[in-house]
Amino acid sequence: MYDRIFSQKVEDALSDTAVVLVIGPRRAGKTTLVRQMGEAGRTYITLDDQTAPAAATSDPVGFIRGLDLAIIDEIQRASELMLTIKKTLNEDYRAGRFLLAGSANVLTLPKVADSLAGRIETIQILPLARAEIEGTAPSSLDDLFSGKLGTAKNARVGDQLVETVMLGGFPEVISRTSERRPQDWARAYLNSVLTRDLGDIADSEKLTELPKFVRLLAEHSGQFVNYSQFGAAIGVSHKTSQRYICLLEQIFLMTTL
Repeated sequence: MYDRIFSQKVEDALSDTAVVLVIGPRRAGKTTLVRQMGEAGRTYITLDDQTAPAAATSDPVGFIRGLDLAIIDEIQRASELMLTIKKTLNEDYRAGRFLLAGSANVLTLPKVADSLAGRIETIQILPLARAEIEGTAPSSLDDLFSGKLGTAKNARVGDQLVETVMLGGFPEVISRTSERRPQDWARAYLNSVLTRDLGDIADSEKLTELPKFVRLLAEHSGQFVNYSQFGAAIGVSHKTSQRYICLLEQIFLMTTL
């Protein structure tokens, strides 16, 4: 179990905000983080359960009715609940009523009827940072702003830095000792995210070229985005290329700067 930098931020948000939404990549530790909050008497519901999304979609009002201090995991699988949550807040607006978690940024989905602006705080978490893995407190930014930035202790440079970056921060990857096993995990992870998670937010029948597109983007990591060039490489238009990139950002497989 790792101590997450985000834990205190979530607790602070719950103390004064009606809805807190924790988003980030699948397997980055969202469920572990929000379930820790369940120890404070919160009801935990996951929409990864086969029956829960159907119930939430068919009768969102009935699904939300009676819930108080609730945790709803994988909220993107029943984004219709967002409007119902807004309505129930009109009747009972208290801090910390709903703690939501999602493997896609549910607020960017076209079918979400309301952004809950002013009633929701969104916290994005990422896989484990190096400080979290090593069990140390991150201090680089504090040192920088206080004018005390010096030489980093146990700095990783050269090949060691490359190995650290390639390893990343997913807990399942860190626990694997051989070189091949993290690669196998990454392939399975990518396949699962592209076949399952994308189906929650888009029409999967129109995404047949997406796996090829992801490999193309990996080859151009850190370079300028050229939608026409990327689209032409897999035989789609620049608009389709742009849409693919937006979808990949929604499920946290990539980030544009």
